[in-house]
Amino acid sequence: MSDVTHDLGRGLPGSVVYEAALARVSGRWDAAHRAARTVASQPAAGRHESAGLFYGAPAVAFALHTAGHPAYQSALGHLDEALTDLVAARLSAADQRMETGRPARMREYDLISGLTGLGAYFLHRGSSPESLHGVLRYLVRLLQHPLNVDGHLLPGWWTSDSPTTRPEDAVPAGHGNFGMAHGIAGPIALLALAGRAGHTVRGQFEALAASCRLLEKWAQPVPGGGAAWPEVVDRETWLTGPEPRFRAGRPSWCYGTPGIARALQLAALACGLDGTRRRAEALLDACLRDSDQLARVTDSSVCHGWAGLSLAADLAAADADADSPLRRTLPSLAARLEQVPMPEGTGLLTGSDGVRLTIHTLTPPRPVASGWETCLLLN
Repeated sequence: MSDVTHDLGRGLPGSVVYEAALARVSGRWDAAHRAARTVASQPAAGRHESAGLFYGAPAVAFALHTAGHPAYQSALGHLDEALTDLVAARLSAADQRMETGRPARMREYDLISGLTGLGAYFLHRGSSPESLHGVLRYLVRLLQHPLNVDGHLLPGWWTSDSPTTRPEDAVPAGHGNFGMAHGIAGPIALLALAGRAGHTVRGQFEALAASCRLLEKWAQPVPGGGAAWPEVVDRETWLTGPEPRFRAGRPSWCYGTPGIARALQLAALACGLDGTRRRAEALLDACLRDSDQLARVTDSSVCHGWAGLSLAADLAAADADADSPLRRTLPSLAARLEQVPMPEGTGLLTGSDGVRLTIHTLTPPRPVASGWETCLLLN
């Protein structure tokens, strides 16, 4: 059995989510059930270190819950028990790490593999408020308590990993990551979405307000107008501060301005900071009008292509003022997405399932109300 059996980003759990979205419109569940049976045909990793929202038991649970069919409820009950235990173990390990003052690994807190992703599952599922609130308390501490590393004051989310996690790409003093998939935008978005849904812990809104100031500070002017965020920063850059001008990276959901701007907008909405919200929307709008940045988008995927960019823009526009220029960019983005070749393979992040589901979600005659965007922390 291929390892994509339990991989939400590039495997069959993504197919379950997509086929179920179609089934809720057509009433024909055969394809969704076939995909679900294949996913359930072998045990999924629960306590293994690789288990996270996009792999293993959490990925299977997210797909089955999002599918929303009564036939999956028994399996979900068993998975919830395993995931509650997983969150407790991960929180305990994170607490021990924090007590030592050591920097985190990305997989401790990120959306793809870490506690942010597990929190996103329980926010979506609604089955264990205690687990969700435990994650929220951890994230508040992560955002609010800096680290002293070799005499340098660094943010609590500073990581000892290389940006790619490959040893050959190691940065000796670690790095800071601003992105939604592996960086601080993910925790910010989860805290904001949870707050808007009524799940709050002490210090949550203070942490969000401080995060707004952080992201506004690091939005750096780009030659095409507007501003963008660095994907990652090394220690020297962090200590020196933002550059006066720099060339923005690819405008992707995973690392780029669309995901980060949406996180900033969500945080501002949660805190009632209208000026910051409009600033986030203006930065996203400028990105969507910058031909130099858009030229770096070369595929249709959700992770780093037109689907993720279009979905972030659509959801940001829905929360913007009625006269926001963001709304005027949506038709051209949707048209561009439909013109780009479909990726090969399955999955929500890099495969065709995510692109088709995005098109399905953005097309009014075929609405989707599954909340699947929670796995991206866009809504």
